[in-house]
This record gives sequence, structure tokens and C-alpha cells, in this order.
Amino acid sequence: MARHPHGGRLVTGRAITAAIGRLLCLSALACAGMTAAVAQQTPDVPYVQTPSGVVDVMLELAMLNSNDFLIDLGSGDGRIVIQAAKKHGVRSQGVEIDPNLVNTSNQEAKRQGVAGKVSFVTGNLFVMDLSKATVLTMYLLPQLNMQLRPRLLSELKPGTRIVSHDFDMGDWKPDQRREVAVPNKSYGPPVSQVYFWYVPANVAGRWRWQLPIAGKAAGYEAKLSQLFQEVDGEMLVDGGTAAVRDLKLRGDLLSFNLTREMYGQKIAHEFSGRVEGDAITGRVTVSAGGESTAHNWQATRIERGSLRTNR
Repeated sequence: MARHPHGGRLVTGRAITAAIGRLLCLSALACAGMTAAVAQQTPDVPYVQTPSGVVDVMLELAMLNSNDFLIDLGSGDGRIVIQAAKKHGVRSQGVEIDPNLVNTSNQEAKRQGVAGKVSFVTGNLFVMDLSKATVLTMYLLPQLNMQLRPRLLSELKPGTRIVSHDFDMGDWKPDQRREVAVPNKSYGPPVSQVYFWYVPANVAGRWRWQLPIAGKAAGYEAKLSQLFQEVDGEMLVDGGTAAVRDLKLRGDLLSFNLTREMYGQKIAHEFSGRVEGDAITGRVTVSAGGESTAHNWQATRIERGSLRTNR
């Protein structure tokens, strides 16, 4: 068995095919004339609420702050959106195919005093503008996750946080994963999986920068390859190979360490910076001979590579 968007309807057999068909039909130009009719359909599958414990863990992993804007795909009875506003003060929007659930959610938001912070709309997941989200929550069928994945990687800003209940993103490994006990779960084992990702910036390609080392301007070059948020790289300092370790990308934050024998001594570097298009700006600590100095650091991409999504 599998779940429909996380307000939570239970879907089996032909119901799965029907649910996917309705969503895909909404996204096709050929079905444009049917949109209103589809939107008015009454759900033909049982309604199952998302467990409150799962909601709490999803919002905890999302690391919400008052500047966030959360979009919940398949918002069901609106509990994630309402909880985000009520407990964390976050502006939120729910997107749901069932207009009856949308109406119920808007009424519940009023009842709980958060109508000024939240809204619920009847919408199509495949054409909805998601770009303003800083946090995206979802409880969709695995096939829908995979169909949405290209949009999430290309349209969401680097650093946007994605949280999914029970279903992952294929070979896009989560940055975090949490298991939650759900004793009365209506399908499968009595546990739920909660997955968390940062949308990664594209750092693939060749980068160059300079730093003052021993009173001289040393030239640096990095050649980076990327699979989702996993980054590998080769680096040169003044034309010589440097040892690279701890190369990590978390959304738009890149960090790494490198070591190079220079001017008769081993020089260690600790880099961290924020990626903005073809520039990385941050700080670096340079250590040699028991002394450390900190510098501003800015790298420029001179040859752009591709963020790969196939292993």
C-alpha cells in the first residue's frame, strides 16, 4: 500500500492509478478543459490523518525560523501548515487537489487564530509556483516524488529545505533521516520515515582564487564534480597538487580543508563560503608553523559544470 498526498488518504490498487492519473491530467495541456471538473471531484479513497508525532518531527527537521515561507504539497486537513504557523510563527501555504479539504483547512486556520499567516489553495503540484518556498513539506506517492524531483532541484533556491514523510527521492540521498514510532499506523510497519534534504547549489566546474601566503600571492584552482549534494574535487596551489579532505556541500554552503607543502613548510587551510551563482564568498583559516591567520576568501568560477542526478 502507498499514501496519497499527506493530508493523508490511503490509496491501493486502482485508486493509486486514478490518483496519479488525476494529477498528471491536470498538468497536461490536452486536459486543460477538464481542470475545473477534476478539481470538483470528491476523493474516492478513505481519509487518514498524518500522525501528530510525525508532524512534529517534520517541522523539527525543517529547522523553521520566523523568516521562512513553508509550502506543503498535498496539504490535506492543513495540520502541517497550521502547526508551522501556530508553533513556529511561520508563514505557510497548503496546496491540495480536493477543494473540500481546502475549505476545511481555511476554516480550521481561522478557528485556531492563524488565518493571517496561512492560506490553502486548490492547486496542481506540477504547475504550482514553488520558488518562494524556503521550506517544502510533502507526503506524496514515490512516483510523484520522482516526477517532482527535477523541478525541486532546478526551481527551488539553493539551501531550501525539503521534508518528506515516508517516501524518499530515489538515489538523491537525504541529508538526514529520522524514524518515528506510529503504533496505530494504517499500513505497513508501525513506524514512519521522515527524510530531509537541502537543495544543493551547483558548484561543479573550475574555480580560481588567490590568497596571501608567506607575503606572496598564491594562486589556487579547484576542479569540482557533483552528484546531487555529493562533491568531489581536485585542487592545485601554485600549480602543485594539494590534498583535499572534508569537502562538504550543505545547500549553498561549501566547506573543505586542504594541505600543501609550500615555501619549505606544510600549510593547512580551512575554507568555508557561501555559493552565489559563479562566486563563492567566505573565510579561510591558514595555519603554518604553529601560527594561524584568517582571511576573506572569494573564488570565481571560470568554467561551469553540471549538477549530475545519475550515478
